[in-house]
Amino acid sequence: MSFRLRVTLFTAAAVAIAAIGASVAMYLVVQDQLINQVDKNLEVAAQNAARGGRPPERFGPQPFMTGRSDIWAQIITANGDIFRTDLAQPATALVPQEVKDVASGKRAAFHATAEASNARLRIFVVPIQNGGAIETIQDLELIDGVLTQTRLLLIAFAVGAILLGGLLGAFIGRAALAPVQRLTTTVEEVTRTRDLSRRVAAKGSDELSRLGTSFDAMLGQLEMSLRSQRQLVSDASHELRTPLTSLRTNLELLERGQPEDPVERQQLLGDLVRQMERMTSLVHDLIEVARDEDTPMPFEELRLEDIVNEVVDDMRFRYPRVRFNVTSMPSSINGVKVRVARAITNLLDNAAKYSPPGATVEVAVASGEISVRDHGPGVAAEDAPRVFDRFWRSNDARQLPGSGLGLSIVKDVAESHGGSVTLERPIDGGARFRLRLRGA
Repeated sequence: MSFRLRVTLFTAAAVAIAAIGASVAMYLVVQDQLINQVDKNLEVAAQNAARGGRPPERFGPQPFMTGRSDIWAQIITANGDIFRTDLAQPATALVPQEVKDVASGKRAAFHATAEASNARLRIFVVPIQNGGAIETIQDLELIDGVLTQTRLLLIAFAVGAILLGGLLGAFIGRAALAPVQRLTTTVEEVTRTRDLSRRVAAKGSDELSRLGTSFDAMLGQLEMSLRSQRQLVSDASHELRTPLTSLRTNLELLERGQPEDPVERQQLLGDLVRQMERMTSLVHDLIEVARDEDTPMPFEELRLEDIVNEVVDDMRFRYPRVRFNVTSMPSSINGVKVRVARAITNLLDNAAKYSPPGATVEVAVASGEISVRDHGPGVAAEDAPRVFDRFWRSNDARQLPGSGLGLSIVKDVAESHGGSVTLERPIDGGARFRLRLRGA
């Protein structure tokens, strides 16, 4: 059963329950009002009979004791006998024990409904002075006719309300589920074509419109992520192709026994080692990028100066010809230690790699910020906007080992920690990178 059909049926059922309930309540109110009016008429008729009741004349027309032709009266003695009646003959069937009890003073006045000769009658019995009782009677045929018409009208009303509820339910289901239908169509189309550029284009501020807007935003994020992944694979393939081609060429030369000159052979082996180092660095950075895009790791409180000191100790071992001068102040942040350490490592590795032998790399830590300053060739003004792009390397840096991912990883780590990384170009040369992390 479709959701639209369920909405239609639920709406029709709700309208049906409301219509039937209203009809029943209305019928009961009408019935109660009519019976109350009959009872009042019977009471007035009983008062008229009590004031004018006397032995009937033998000859001449005999007026009803009640003064009305549609209401009859009987006078019952204290012994339970009918003393006088407006009927053609005394109706003893309408004088049960309850009526005799009223006439004898054992019971108070009451109203009741009785049947006689296949007719429904409404009676009122009230005691009179000096003993006895007056019983007034009215046929309910007219009232029953009105109630029958009322039932038919209310049944017609309930049926019409149910039909109208079904039509309204169908209309409401169609109108309310139109955004869901658009969303379903878009999902099916995206599933079939894998085209993430499609959008629901929902308008409005209701819940379904917000759902469509959120779905469009999700598709946009997925499209950007897929485009980024494809670009990453394309760039990685291009970057890997160059060292692989060089390695294959050099290995083929060695396989053929070339070059024969020992010096040239040693140079070739050194070139192989550098290409292997470049591939190792590239693969390691690719793994780091893939891990950064995976499920976020839990944050913890970190002592930033301790992480910097650990990374600097490793850098001194890797770059013995470069000096590292560290100035630090106690600084706490919230972050993922392995990623923060990776970002600092990339900054220091980049600074040491471009520093001449004997140069000093200045590292400062304070208030959740790491500043790394080198005294190398610096970054050209035209290259500064692209230093954090993936796989981008300046023309001067293509001969140095590296993957072109180091600074982009630093940027990713900074953004994932709610911070930023910036490049400064000091007047006296070199470059200064400032990594700011959240939670200082």
